[in-house]
Amino acid sequence: MFEDKRSLTSLSELGEFGLIDLLTRELETRHPETAKGVGDDAALLDPTPMQQVLTTDMLVEGVHFDLMYTPLRHLGYKAISVNVSDIAAMNATPRQVLVSLALSSKFTLEAVSELYAGILAACRNYKLDVVGGDTTTSKSGLVISITLIGQVAPGKAVLRSGAKPNDVLVVTGDLGGAYIGLQLLEREKAIFLENPKIQPDLEGHDYVLQRQLKPEARTDIRPLLEALEVTPTSMIDVSDGLSSEVLHLCKQSKVGAVVYEEHLPIDPSTYERARELNLDPTTCALNGGEDYELLFTIPLEQHSRIKGNPHLTVIGHITPAEAGAHLVSKSGTQVALVAQGWNPIGKEEAPEEKD
Repeated sequence: MFEDKRSLTSLSELGEFGLIDLLTRELETRHPETAKGVGDDAALLDPTPMQQVLTTDMLVEGVHFDLMYTPLRHLGYKAISVNVSDIAAMNATPRQVLVSLALSSKFTLEAVSELYAGILAACRNYKLDVVGGDTTTSKSGLVISITLIGQVAPGKAVLRSGAKPNDVLVVTGDLGGAYIGLQLLEREKAIFLENPKIQPDLEGHDYVLQRQLKPEARTDIRPLLEALEVTPTSMIDVSDGLSSEVLHLCKQSKVGAVVYEEHLPIDPSTYERARELNLDPTTCALNGGEDYELLFTIPLEQHSRIKGNPHLTVIGHITPAEAGAHLVSKSGTQVALVAQGWNPIGKEEAPEEKD
């Protein structure tokens, strides 16, 4: 249902300060170390014995998202989630966030409010304090910049560099769904552009669409591993594709790895949609990206503590560096892992189609 454009409010009517006041008037402070949030020249955080973990990410229209099929509320939520995922990958807890927006003249107050509603929904879900940010004009489309601050007890941060030979390689959740969701959205966009009278056909694809449009960061994994008395030796989030992330761990830890195709967790919905699109589900899981699951290693002796857990899948193990990083196919063939996921600077490598 289309809105009556006559009822929409131009951002120029409010100005920057009016917009900021409107978007931040209902912000809550959730954490005691947030001494001063929005409203001054800078945020003020009260130091604690905890170590601070910082990450930042930018989402650029036409590069990271397409507003033709991305709801603004979902986009706002995703902008927060992808940063929370980085904090979770450090075994840390997200606490404060700064939100900056560059807005083109096509955006109305109602559109920005919808975007911010998604941002605030994510902040409530992940228990974040919004402590600042910025707004400015963009002549090339929407840009969202998020800076997120987390906390971790000294000595408890998990880096990419701690994996050792014989460690077990584990991944949370399932893989490939976000990429399949993107392919469905792109397919329906192409059909619509060719014939605007044809309405999008996305019924029955809820799971993979949610994986693409509204991913959830795995903040549940740190307390789960603590309860299981499991200590990760290295960890990374799966944002650029599993192959790329395994290779990142190998490079930083100076080790090799073996991943078994038969153990890759792929949701039945993802598998079926991939086949319908003539795509290889394994390739989508390895190279698709944007799953925002966690990939980590644990000592071999802790394997029994996670065995059978529905949230965790053992997909391989760590080897000496000279052995390299390989995938063992279902037929037993060993092939070198290659980083073919999302490259924000160079050319994007898409999963190959199934012959």
